[in-house]
Amino acid sequence: MNYNIILEAGKERPIVRRHPWVYATAIKRVDGKPKAGATVQILSQDGRWIAKGAYSPLSKIRVRVWSWNESEAIDHAFFKRKISTAIQHRQQWVKDSNAIRLIAGEADGLPGLIVDQYDRVIVCQFLSAGVEYWRDAIISALQEQTQCSLMVERSDAAVRAREGLAEQSGILSGEHDGELVLVNEHGIQYGIDVLEGHKTGFYIDQRDNRKLVSELASNRRVLNMFCYTGGFSLAALQGGANSVMSVDSSGDALALAQCQMAMNGYSPELATWHDADAFSTLRELRGAQEKFDLIVLDPPKFAPSAQHLERALKAYKEINRAALQLLNPGGLLFTFSCSGAVSPQHFEQMITSSVNEAMAHMQDHGTSYRVMRRLAAGLDHPVLASFPEGEYLKGLLLQRTQ
Repeated sequence: MNYNIILEAGKERPIVRRHPWVYATAIKRVDGKPKAGATVQILSQDGRWIAKGAYSPLSKIRVRVWSWNESEAIDHAFFKRKISTAIQHRQQWVKDSNAIRLIAGEADGLPGLIVDQYDRVIVCQFLSAGVEYWRDAIISALQEQTQCSLMVERSDAAVRAREGLAEQSGILSGEHDGELVLVNEHGIQYGIDVLEGHKTGFYIDQRDNRKLVSELASNRRVLNMFCYTGGFSLAALQGGANSVMSVDSSGDALALAQCQMAMNGYSPELATWHDADAFSTLRELRGAQEKFDLIVLDPPKFAPSAQHLERALKAYKEINRAALQLLNPGGLLFTFSCSGAVSPQHFEQMITSSVNEAMAHMQDHGTSYRVMRRLAAGLDHPVLASFPEGEYLKGLLLQRTQ
């Protein structure tokens, strides 16, 4: 049975231009009673066919587009093709690591599906009604095309509730021996907790930025805030940092970070690990007139949705203003936001405000800062040009000039 979604007049333009989301407010009526995840046809007000997608009756994003090809069937073969194409992209573009994002949701034509590969282990997140509906087909295609030894589900993100789905996680296939999954990234070995770690276990999206930190860390005193399991800290040690101070509020994450440091053979005298609140620590360091040559700010998502934007920007400004004041002349600040609700424009405006306030508080009125590079996720995290909302990770590399 065909289910039709009839759009309000004028609301078809974003979909025609390949934006993959149809909001509930854009829909005039629904013909039939499609279940969650069922395939629906998207039509303009005058009945013109536009696209087909997955229906989500409880979400503000009422339909996520599968295809703009009217003759393309949404079936098992469809998901095999999409997954194959995604894997081929990674084989072409991702080098020097066996921790890879295989599927990045909308960017790979599979809205709501995140799949990460850690060596021979696959970790999946089914975050929308559509991919939940087709989960068996997706799991089968992934098993066939990756020949993984272990497949884990980590659909424990809060976004599932907005789709009317309960959080769930566990082993989908294979056996887990309880040990960390070991991966290699640019010569550094990391241990990944695929069952309990953040997201799918590791922040693969920061691969290129960790490499850049390593390249710039030589003979520098480094501060890594919100360090989690120490990815940037290990990169700085690999690059020859004089010392690395790492701060996070998770004792378990810090314990794993120290294990990884030992696993890679770095001297424990070069690193200190602090189980502490990042905001108060930054204030304390500033009060103690501490200075660093390289600082990394990679906080968690401060703005889970647009309604949190204003509060999030205040928090981002607070930590960036403090970090800028902690830099030695010539020092570098790597600063990031992983909040999708914070656009690159919002982020850069916030940084400009942080810079102005930091300079106003500096006794040396010759101090200035310059943007050295704009930072983003790696090539296994592509972003659709028609879907800028997919660019969740954005960052800047700044340098204090005086």
